[in-house]
Amino acid sequence: RALDEGFRSAFIQRPLLRGFLWPEAKLVVLSDAEIFGRYQTLRAMRRRERLASLRTHQGALDFTEIAEGDYVVHLHHGIALYAGLQTIPSGDTGGEVEALALEFAEGAKLFVPLEQAYLVSRYVGVGKRHPPLDTLGGARWERAKKATRRAVMDYAANLLKVQAERNSIPGHTFAPDTPWQEEFEQAFLYKPTEDQLKAIQAVKDDMEQPKPTDRLICGDVGFGKTEVAIRAAFKAVMGGKQVAFLVPTTVLAQQHFQTLRERFADYPIRVDTLSRFRTPAQQKKTVADLAAGGVDVIVGTHRLISKDVVFKDIGLVVIDEEQRFGVRQKERLKERFRLVDVITLSATPIPRTLYLSLTGARDLSTIETPPANRIPVETIVGPYDERVIRQAIERELARGGQVFFLHNRVQSIQGVRARLEFLVPGARVDVGHGQMDEHQLEDVMARFVAGETDVLLSTTIIESGLDIPNANTIIIDRADRFGLADLYQLRGRVGRAQHKAYAYLMLPPSLMGTGDARKRVNAIKQYSQLGAGFKIAMRDLEIRGAGNLLGTAQSGHITAVGFDLYCQLLKHAVATLKGERPARLVDTKLDLDFLVLQETDTPGPDQIGRAHV
Repeated sequence: RALDEGFRSAFIQRPLLRGFLWPEAKLVVLSDAEIFGRYQTLRAMRRRERLASLRTHQGALDFTEIAEGDYVVHLHHGIALYAGLQTIPSGDTGGEVEALALEFAEGAKLFVPLEQAYLVSRYVGVGKRHPPLDTLGGARWERAKKATRRAVMDYAANLLKVQAERNSIPGHTFAPDTPWQEEFEQAFLYKPTEDQLKAIQAVKDDMEQPKPTDRLICGDVGFGKTEVAIRAAFKAVMGGKQVAFLVPTTVLAQQHFQTLRERFADYPIRVDTLSRFRTPAQQKKTVADLAAGGVDVIVGTHRLISKDVVFKDIGLVVIDEEQRFGVRQKERLKERFRLVDVITLSATPIPRTLYLSLTGARDLSTIETPPANRIPVETIVGPYDERVIRQAIERELARGGQVFFLHNRVQSIQGVRARLEFLVPGARVDVGHGQMDEHQLEDVMARFVAGETDVLLSTTIIESGLDIPNANTIIIDRADRFGLADLYQLRGRVGRAQHKAYAYLMLPPSLMGTGDARKRVNAIKQYSQLGAGFKIAMRDLEIRGAGNLLGTAQSGHITAVGFDLYCQLLKHAVATLKGERPARLVDTKLDLDFLVLQETDTPGPDQIGRAHV
């Protein structure tokens, strides 16, 4: 009858403690507790809801990333040591609850209930320094937070000022894609990933705006950042502009030069290079052609920002591996290319928290999707063993592949070469390092790329961006001497083809037990899946990426309060200065149970209420 009189019913999803009767609608509603006998108290249900919300809370502690003895940060009390999960008595129910045990200075302990775990984050600082523990109730933590807030506000204001200046300066507006652009992109041998396509579209949209582009493209090793830049370069040349590809090493410059020349071979585009591999006469001619407009795309090292290099009409600058350039070089880059579209490529993964903090203050694109058919690199950690080395090399050569052998000591590298030739007599071993004559090094790399060499014995000159798909085994001698970031980049040199790739991390037998070196190597082994750079970033690689973006001036504040809280404060400051309502650092929820009683009444189930504040 109630429905006939115009009432409407709506269904909502909500826990139901007990059923009810609706006589007008001839309806009886039963709860699952009444059907299955699973009765719950109001308090138990509410606790379950809180834990569910905790699991979805963005700031919740990820227990897979933390171990006992690790440093953590409590938002209100500061830096402490994590002492594990412990069960403590609950004052409310008389029962027991699980809590995080945190140890502060002077042996003080704080137990944080799981519902408040979002107040705790893993401490990540700068470098390998151990931070001092805070004192419960002490003043240092509040002073550190205030100082960081002020610094972050100044930094955010500077970021937004730079962005406002860039938006106010007129730049070149590129026309929409030409038919040649579509034809060029269709000729790409591989299918772009979804993240690649998003980054490509974002760059094109930027270039078609009347303001200078400044976009940072971050992605894991070998995930296709260069292809994004190549398509942007083609678009710029089609618009009648010159393009500069700036790279940190001569070897990488040579590889980019070969790649671009092959990709642009079917089009009237002239690609040239400037690096120490070129003779002075060749460099002089290239510089003259650049000034006259005879070169469309130039690839080079920091030689490109020399005073004698003048462009006729430059429209786009691509900076590869920006983190490898020094501070002074970056300042000269900003001066020279202020009005030019700039795309920066970085293989240092940017942490999600930092990405969100800088959104709105800088244009960022991330490429997290691995290319199709990519297989994760299998990482083997073990003591230095020549039998393992021989088997690894022989297995790779048997399937027609090539091997990187990394030995980062120039003084003893020839002795290692003799040993490798003794272990694998049929292998063609070549040596490459940064102290060689440039033409000699160029010949070494050219032979390896051409497949004329089986094993390339080298120092860390192979770390930056080299793409040799036929090399799918890398052996790293004395892996304990490398940082986590270096190991990750070096492992990325293999596994770029559809073949299974192997990375052997060799340690001295004395270091196979414990220690920081062992922890670093184990972290690399743990994060062997594709795209793991974004997880490794929460170790020291994260701060390497943060330092490149934020600058060294902010490192002291990151050390003081930890990286996670720093990013939260930065995001808060950016939102405040943009006039937006910033997200709260802490959610406050107060639950009250109360009884509505009349005189001489015994409380019934329907008299129990809840209040939310």
